[in-house]
Amino acid sequence: MKKRFDGLAVLITGATGGFGRLAAAAFAEEGARLVLSDRAPAPLESLAQTLDAECVTLAGDVADPALHRDLVALAEDSFGGLDVAVNNAGIAHPAARLEDISDEDARAVIEIDLLAVFYAMKAQIPAMTAHAARTGRGAAIVNIASVAGLAGAPTISVYSAAKHGVVGLTRSAAAENARRGLRVNAVCPAFARTPMVEAGLLSGEDQAEAERRLTRGVPMRRVADPAEIIPAILFAADPANSFMTGQTLAPDGGITAI
Repeated sequence: MKKRFDGLAVLITGATGGFGRLAAAAFAEEGARLVLSDRAPAPLESLAQTLDAECVTLAGDVADPALHRDLVALAEDSFGGLDVAVNNAGIAHPAARLEDISDEDARAVIEIDLLAVFYAMKAQIPAMTAHAARTGRGAAIVNIASVAGLAGAPTISVYSAAKHGVVGLTRSAAAENARRGLRVNAVCPAFARTPMVEAGLLSGEDQAEAERRLTRGVPMRRVADPAEIIPAILFAADPANSFMTGQTLAPDGGITAI
């Protein structure tokens, strides 16, 4: 039985993180060949060894434009082109009122959560549209944004601003490339129990109170399991989902319904 991503080359940044690791496993199960990237090489290699798929890896800093050019070249050299890119790498700053966020934290979030997505798409789009033209099949970029990119987010204002920027890049690139065989969509989850969230917004002595505060605006009144976000990523990337572009999919426990 043919799998959804049989033989397709899928690039994932932030591949050893909460969403990235699960996405890599899910794409592997669906027949993809993987290009995996994160900051440190050893965890990348360990992850690749656990996957039943052809994998190549390249560690680096997503805030460096050269990394993204090298990742696209790696996909082309290894697999003949790039079919799907999941721009997933990201960080958050400590929760604080806007005036209390440090300049250094703000700059790091903008560089990694927003500019890195710009650098990624700048490298990916020419290669993916050319590959789509050669193969006659569509290509897809999936940017991991946040529900904080769809509305204001008190105490995480710079993170929210960066994710709003990712949504803007997604919609603009989707419109620019709609007739070039490339779809561009964003997945905008609410907070999930990833290492980044647990180390930041759910850290501290009173875990129950931290979770209550974090979920008081969530109709489901809970934090997501990271595995609950992965189906949205695969849906956005699925070649069968060929008429959806420029959209923001929000697996958010109902936040955007109210």
